[in-house]
Amino acid sequence: MYRNLYTQLTILLFAILTGCSHNEAKYRSIEGAAWHTSYHITYSCGKSLGDSVTSILKQVEMSLSPYAPDSRISAINSNTDMTADSLIERVFLESVRINKLSGGAFEPTLSPLSRLWGFGNGSDSAYLPTQEMIDSALVHIGISRCSLADGKIAKPSGLTEFNFSSITKGMGCDIVAEMLERNGSRDYMVEIGGEIALAGKNPQGNSWRIQIDAPIESTSVADMHNRMVVIQPKVPCGIATSGNYRNYKKTADGRQIGHIIDPKTGYPATTSTLSATVIAPTAMTADALATACMVMDAEDALEMLESLPGVEALIVTAGQQSGKWELRRTPGFPKEL
Repeated sequence: MYRNLYTQLTILLFAILTGCSHNEAKYRSIEGAAWHTSYHITYSCGKSLGDSVTSILKQVEMSLSPYAPDSRISAINSNTDMTADSLIERVFLESVRINKLSGGAFEPTLSPLSRLWGFGNGSDSAYLPTQEMIDSALVHIGISRCSLADGKIAKPSGLTEFNFSSITKGMGCDIVAEMLERNGSRDYMVEIGGEIALAGKNPQGNSWRIQIDAPIESTSVADMHNRMVVIQPKVPCGIATSGNYRNYKKTADGRQIGHIIDPKTGYPATTSTLSATVIAPTAMTADALATACMVMDAEDALEMLESLPGVEALIVTAGQQSGKWELRRTPGFPKEL
Protein backbone atom coordinates (compact mmCIF):
# COMPACT_ATOMS: atom_id res chain seq x y z
CA MET A 1 0.00 0.00 0.00
CA TYR A 2 2.60 2.53 1.06
CA ARG A 3 5.33 1.87 -1.47
CA ASN A 4 4.85 2.96 -5.04
CA LEU A 5 5.98 -0.42 -6.36
CA TYR A 6 3.97 -0.40 -9.52
CA THR A 7 0.57 0.55 -10.85
CA GLN A 8 -1.03 -2.43 -12.56
CA LEU A 9 -4.23 -0.84 -13.80
CA THR A 10 -4.41 2.23 -16.05
CA ILE A 11 -7.76 3.95 -15.98
CA LEU A 12 -9.01 5.16 -19.35
CA LEU A 13 -11.92 7.58 -19.18
CA PHE A 14 -13.23 8.76 -22.53
CA ALA A 15 -15.03 11.90 -21.35
CA ILE A 16 -14.41 15.30 -19.82
CA LEU A 17 -14.40 14.51 -16.12
CA THR A 18 -15.87 17.83 -15.08
CA GLY A 19 -18.80 17.60 -17.47
CA CYS A 20 -22.36 16.52 -16.74
CA SER A 21 -23.37 12.89 -16.68
CA HIS A 22 -26.28 10.97 -18.04
CA ASN A 23 -28.24 11.64 -14.84
CA GLU A 24 -27.44 15.35 -14.78
CA ALA A 25 -25.26 15.01 -11.69
CA LYS A 26 -21.92 16.73 -12.03
CA TYR A 27 -18.88 14.50 -12.39
CA ARG A 28 -15.85 15.55 -10.42
CA SER A 29 -12.25 14.37 -10.40
CA ILE A 30 -9.73 14.23 -7.56
CA GLU A 31 -6.14 13.08 -7.84
CA GLY A 32 -3.07 13.25 -5.67
CA ALA A 33 -0.49 11.24 -3.76
CA ALA A 34 -0.80 9.26 -0.54
CA TRP A 35 0.88 6.24 1.03
CA HIS A 36 3.83 6.64 -1.40
CA THR A 37 1.54 6.04 -4.37
CA SER A 38 -0.99 7.99 -6.42
CA TYR A 39 -4.78 8.06 -6.44
CA HIS A 40 -7.40 9.06 -9.00
CA ILE A 41 -11.07 9.39 -8.14
CA THR A 42 -13.96 10.21 -10.48
CA TYR A 43 -17.48 10.48 -9.12
CA SER A 44 -20.86 12.03 -9.76
CA CYS A 45 -22.13 14.25 -6.97
CA GLY A 46 -23.68 17.65 -6.43
CA LYS A 47 -20.84 18.73 -4.16
CA SER A 48 -17.09 18.44 -3.87
CA LEU A 49 -15.89 15.73 -1.49
CA GLY A 50 -12.15 16.32 -1.75
CA ASP A 51 -11.72 17.20 1.93
CA SER A 52 -13.47 13.98 2.95
CA VAL A 53 -11.19 11.94 0.70
CA THR A 54 -8.09 13.57 2.20
CA SER A 55 -9.38 12.89 5.71
CA ILE A 56 -10.02 9.22 4.96
CA LEU A 57 -6.60 8.68 3.41
CA LYS A 58 -4.93 10.22 6.46
CA GLN A 59 -7.04 8.12 8.81
CA VAL A 60 -6.04 4.93 7.00
CA GLU A 61 -2.38 5.92 7.07
CA MET A 62 -2.37 6.62 10.81
CA SER A 63 -4.07 3.31 11.42
CA LEU A 64 -2.30 0.89 9.09
CA SER A 65 0.98 2.28 7.79
CA PRO A 66 3.87 0.19 9.17
CA TYR A 67 6.19 2.94 7.96
CA ALA A 68 4.62 5.66 10.11
CA PRO A 69 6.18 5.32 13.60
CA ASP A 70 3.11 6.80 15.31
CA SER A 71 0.50 4.67 13.50
CA ARG A 72 -1.68 2.22 15.39
CA ILE A 73 -0.22 -0.80 13.59
CA SER A 74 3.32 0.35 14.45
CA ALA A 75 2.35 0.35 18.13
CA ILE A 76 1.08 -3.21 17.77
CA ASN A 77 4.20 -4.29 15.87
CA SER A 78 6.43 -2.83 18.60
CA ASN A 79 4.29 -4.43 21.34
CA THR A 80 3.71 -1.07 23.06
CA ASP A 81 -0.07 -1.08 22.70
CA MET A 82 -2.01 -4.04 21.28
CA THR A 83 -5.30 -2.15 20.88
CA ALA A 84 -6.81 -2.46 17.39
CA ASP A 85 -8.98 0.26 15.90
CA SER A 86 -11.92 -0.40 13.56
CA LEU A 87 -9.76 -0.30 10.42
CA ILE A 88 -7.26 -2.79 11.78
CA GLU A 89 -10.10 -5.06 12.84
CA ARG A 90 -11.54 -4.85 9.34
CA VAL A 91 -8.37 -5.89 7.52
CA PHE A 92 -7.39 -8.41 10.20
CA LEU A 93 -10.65 -10.35 9.93
CA GLU A 94 -10.58 -10.36 6.13
CA SER A 95 -6.92 -11.38 6.15
CA VAL A 96 -7.70 -14.35 8.38
CA ARG A 97 -10.53 -15.35 6.01
CA ILE A 98 -8.41 -15.12 2.83
CA ASN A 99 -5.50 -16.84 4.57
CA LYS A 100 -7.77 -19.81 5.28
CA LEU A 101 -9.37 -19.82 1.81
CA SER A 102 -5.96 -19.79 0.12
CA GLY A 103 -4.38 -22.46 2.29
CA GLY A 104 -2.03 -19.92 3.84
CA ALA A 105 -0.92 -18.31 0.56
CA PHE A 106 -2.13 -14.89 1.71
CA GLU A 107 -0.01 -13.93 4.71
CA PRO A 108 0.35 -10.36 6.11
CA THR A 109 3.00 -11.21 8.73
CA LEU A 110 5.89 -11.68 6.31
CA SER A 111 7.87 -8.54 7.15
CA PRO A 112 10.82 -10.38 8.76
CA LEU A 113 11.20 -12.51 5.63
CA SER A 114 10.70 -9.59 3.25
CA ARG A 115 13.52 -7.72 4.92
CA LEU A 116 15.79 -10.73 4.67
CA TRP A 117 15.24 -10.80 0.92
CA GLY A 118 15.89 -7.08 0.54
CA PHE A 119 12.35 -5.73 0.35
CA GLY A 120 10.44 -3.45 2.67
CA ASN A 121 11.26 -1.10 5.51
CA GLY A 122 14.68 -1.71 7.02
CA SER A 123 15.68 -4.24 4.35
CA ASP A 124 19.23 -5.23 3.59
CA SER A 125 19.70 -6.24 -0.03
CA ALA A 126 23.46 -6.71 0.18
CA TYR A 127 23.24 -10.46 0.60
CA LEU A 128 20.97 -13.45 0.22
CA PRO A 129 19.70 -15.01 3.45
CA THR A 130 20.91 -18.38 4.62
CA GLN A 131 18.53 -21.23 5.33
CA GLU A 132 19.18 -20.72 9.04
CA MET A 133 18.12 -17.09 8.80
CA ILE A 134 14.97 -18.04 6.90
CA ASP A 135 14.07 -20.75 9.42
CA SER A 136 14.56 -18.27 12.27
CA ALA A 137 12.20 -15.77 10.61
CA LEU A 138 9.54 -18.40 9.85
CA VAL A 139 9.06 -18.98 13.57
CA HIS A 140 7.43 -15.54 13.82
CA ILE A 141 5.19 -15.86 10.73
CA GLY A 142 1.50 -16.77 10.72
CA ILE A 143 -1.70 -14.75 11.02
CA SER A 144 -3.53 -18.01 11.75
CA ARG A 145 -1.67 -18.04 15.07
CA CYS A 146 -2.76 -14.48 15.89
CA SER A 147 -6.09 -13.53 17.42
CA LEU A 148 -8.38 -10.56 17.94
CA ALA A 149 -10.54 -10.41 21.04
CA ASP A 150 -12.07 -7.51 22.97
CA GLY A 151 -10.33 -5.07 20.67
CA LYS A 152 -6.86 -6.45 21.38
CA ILE A 153 -4.44 -8.24 19.05
CA ALA A 154 -2.54 -11.25 20.38
CA LYS A 155 0.59 -12.46 18.54
CA PRO A 156 2.53 -15.74 18.85
CA SER A 157 5.78 -13.81 19.20
CA GLY A 158 6.93 -10.32 20.06
CA LEU A 159 8.79 -10.37 16.74
CA THR A 160 5.61 -11.05 14.73
CA GLU A 161 4.81 -8.00 12.60
CA PHE A 162 1.79 -7.02 10.55
CA ASN A 163 2.09 -5.41 7.15
CA PHE A 164 -1.36 -5.24 5.58
CA SER A 165 -0.11 -3.42 2.47
CA SER A 166 -1.49 -6.13 0.19
CA ILE A 167 -5.04 -5.55 1.40
CA THR A 168 -5.14 -1.97 2.72
CA LYS A 169 -5.08 -0.16 -0.62
CA GLY A 170 -8.19 -2.11 -1.55
CA MET A 171 -9.83 -1.34 1.77
CA GLY A 172 -8.98 2.34 1.32
CA CYS A 173 -10.80 2.29 -2.03
CA ASP A 174 -13.81 0.71 -0.35
CA ILE A 175 -13.92 3.28 2.45
CA VAL A 176 -13.74 6.18 0.00
CA ALA A 177 -16.48 4.53 -2.08
CA GLU A 178 -18.67 4.14 1.01
CA MET A 179 -18.24 7.83 1.76
CA LEU A 180 -19.23 8.72 -1.81
CA GLU A 181 -22.35 6.58 -1.54
CA ARG A 182 -23.33 8.19 1.77
CA ASN A 183 -23.21 11.50 -0.08
CA GLY A 184 -25.47 10.26 -2.85
CA SER A 185 -22.98 9.19 -5.51
CA ARG A 186 -23.92 6.06 -7.45
CA ASP A 187 -21.39 6.42 -10.26
CA TYR A 188 -17.74 6.41 -9.31
CA MET A 189 -14.29 5.02 -9.89
CA VAL A 190 -11.87 5.10 -6.95
CA GLU A 191 -8.31 4.06 -7.82
CA ILE A 192 -5.48 3.99 -5.29
CA GLY A 193 -2.13 2.62 -6.44
CA GLY A 194 -3.80 0.40 -9.04
CA GLU A 195 -6.59 -1.01 -6.85
CA ILE A 196 -10.12 0.07 -7.77
CA ALA A 197 -13.60 0.39 -6.32
CA LEU A 198 -16.17 0.82 -9.07
CA ALA A 199 -19.90 1.48 -9.49
CA GLY A 200 -22.39 2.74 -12.07
CA LYS A 201 -21.32 4.45 -15.29
CA ASN A 202 -18.52 6.69 -16.48
CA PRO A 203 -18.96 10.42 -17.23
CA GLN A 204 -19.99 9.62 -20.79
CA GLY A 205 -22.85 7.50 -19.52
CA ASN A 206 -21.21 4.27 -20.66
CA SER A 207 -19.51 1.33 -19.01
CA TRP A 208 -16.14 1.88 -17.35
CA ARG A 209 -13.15 0.76 -19.41
CA ILE A 210 -10.21 -0.66 -17.48
CA GLN A 211 -6.87 -1.49 -19.06
CA ILE A 212 -4.94 -4.35 -17.52
CA ASP A 213 -1.20 -3.95 -18.01
CA ALA A 214 0.90 -6.61 -19.63
CA PRO A 215 3.20 -8.39 -17.12
CA ILE A 216 6.42 -6.88 -18.41
CA GLU A 217 9.05 -4.64 -16.89
CA SER A 218 8.69 -1.77 -19.38
CA THR A 219 6.95 1.41 -18.19
CA SER A 220 6.20 2.52 -21.76
CA VAL A 221 2.46 2.97 -22.33
CA ALA A 222 2.83 1.33 -25.74
CA ASP A 223 4.44 -1.75 -24.18
CA MET A 224 2.15 -2.07 -21.18
CA HIS A 225 -1.16 -2.83 -22.90
CA ASN A 226 -2.46 -6.30 -22.28
CA ARG A 227 -6.25 -6.33 -22.21
CA MET A 228 -9.01 -3.72 -22.11
CA VAL A 229 -12.14 -4.84 -20.30
CA VAL A 230 -15.54 -3.19 -20.13
CA ILE A 231 -17.19 -3.16 -16.73
CA GLN A 232 -20.64 -1.88 -15.85
CA PRO A 233 -21.32 -3.36 -12.43
CA LYS A 234 -24.91 -3.96 -11.38
CA VAL A 235 -23.63 -3.60 -7.83
CA PRO A 236 -20.39 -1.97 -6.60
CA CYS A 237 -17.29 -4.10 -7.04
CA GLY A 238 -13.55 -4.04 -6.53
CA ILE A 239 -10.68 -4.77 -8.93
CA ALA A 240 -7.05 -5.49 -8.09
CA THR A 241 -3.96 -6.78 -9.87
CA SER A 242 -0.88 -8.31 -8.32
CA GLY A 243 2.42 -9.15 -10.01
CA ASN A 244 6.16 -9.47 -9.48
CA TYR A 245 7.24 -7.90 -12.76
CA ARG A 246 7.90 -4.37 -11.46
CA ASN A 247 9.15 -5.03 -7.95
CA TYR A 248 12.11 -7.34 -7.89
CA LYS A 249 15.83 -7.37 -7.41
CA LYS A 250 18.64 -9.21 -9.11
CA THR A 251 21.16 -11.32 -7.24
CA ALA A 252 24.90 -11.24 -7.80
CA ASP A 253 24.63 -14.26 -10.09
CA GLY A 254 21.97 -12.56 -12.24
CA ARG A 255 18.85 -14.28 -10.90
CA GLN A 256 15.65 -12.24 -10.62
CA ILE A 257 13.85 -12.40 -7.26
CA GLY A 258 10.30 -11.10 -6.89
CA HIS A 259 8.94 -9.37 -3.78
CA ILE A 260 6.10 -11.83 -3.12
CA ILE A 261 7.25 -14.39 -0.56
CA ASP A 262 5.87 -17.92 -0.24
CA PRO A 263 4.87 -18.22 3.45
CA LYS A 264 5.41 -21.98 3.44
CA THR A 265 9.03 -21.95 2.29
CA GLY A 266 10.21 -18.45 3.21
CA TYR A 267 11.57 -18.03 -0.32
CA PRO A 268 10.27 -15.76 -3.11
CA ALA A 269 7.34 -17.40 -4.88
CA THR A 270 8.38 -19.30 -8.02
CA THR A 271 5.10 -20.21 -9.72
CA SER A 272 4.48 -19.67 -13.43
CA THR A 273 1.97 -16.93 -12.60
CA LEU A 274 3.10 -13.51 -13.83
CA SER A 275 0.09 -11.49 -12.76
CA ALA A 276 -3.41 -11.95 -11.41
CA THR A 277 -6.35 -9.58 -11.83
CA VAL A 278 -9.34 -10.22 -9.57
CA ILE A 279 -12.83 -8.74 -9.55
CA ALA A 280 -14.64 -9.21 -6.24
CA PRO A 281 -17.52 -7.69 -4.26
CA THR A 282 -15.02 -5.37 -2.53
CA ALA A 283 -11.64 -3.97 -3.50
CA MET A 284 -10.25 -5.23 -0.19
CA THR A 285 -11.16 -8.81 -1.07
CA ALA A 286 -9.90 -8.44 -4.64
CA ASP A 287 -6.59 -7.05 -3.33
CA ALA A 288 -5.99 -9.96 -0.97
CA LEU A 289 -7.07 -12.64 -3.46
CA ALA A 290 -4.83 -11.24 -6.20
CA THR A 291 -1.83 -11.44 -3.87
CA ALA A 292 -2.71 -15.01 -2.87
CA CYS A 293 -2.89 -16.02 -6.54
CA MET A 294 0.74 -15.03 -7.02
CA VAL A 295 1.83 -17.65 -4.50
CA MET A 296 -0.55 -20.41 -5.60
CA ASP A 297 -0.36 -22.69 -8.63
CA ALA A 298 -2.62 -21.18 -11.33
CA GLU A 299 -4.93 -24.21 -11.38
CA ASP A 300 -5.38 -24.12 -7.61
CA ALA A 301 -5.93 -20.37 -7.69
CA LEU A 302 -8.64 -20.65 -10.34
CA GLU A 303 -10.34 -23.45 -8.43
CA MET A 304 -10.41 -21.25 -5.31
CA LEU A 305 -11.70 -18.21 -7.18
CA GLU A 306 -14.43 -20.09 -9.02
CA SER A 307 -15.80 -21.31 -5.68
CA LEU A 308 -16.32 -17.75 -4.41
CA PRO A 309 -19.58 -15.91 -5.18
CA GLY A 310 -19.15 -12.70 -7.16
CA VAL A 311 -15.47 -13.31 -7.92
CA GLU A 312 -13.91 -13.39 -11.40
CA ALA A 313 -10.28 -13.37 -12.44
CA LEU A 314 -7.73 -13.21 -15.24
CA ILE A 315 -4.44 -14.97 -14.50
CA VAL A 316 -1.44 -14.50 -16.78
CA THR A 317 1.10 -17.33 -16.75
CA ALA A 318 4.43 -17.82 -18.49
CA GLY A 319 4.07 -19.59 -21.82
CA GLN A 320 6.11 -22.39 -23.32
CA GLN A 321 8.16 -19.92 -25.36
CA SER A 322 10.35 -17.29 -23.75
CA GLY A 323 8.70 -13.88 -23.64
CA LYS A 324 5.23 -15.32 -24.28
CA TRP A 325 2.38 -15.70 -21.83
CA GLU A 326 -0.93 -17.50 -21.56
CA LEU A 327 -4.25 -16.18 -20.28
CA ARG A 328 -6.33 -18.17 -17.83
CA ARG A 329 -9.69 -16.82 -16.69
CA THR A 330 -12.84 -17.66 -14.84
CA PRO A 331 -15.99 -18.04 -17.03
CA GLY A 332 -17.51 -14.70 -16.01
CA PHE A 333 -14.50 -12.44 -16.49
CA PRO A 334 -15.62 -9.35 -18.48
CA LYS A 335 -15.45 -9.17 -22.25
CA GLU A 336 -12.41 -7.58 -23.81
CA LEU A 337 -12.25 -4.84 -26.44
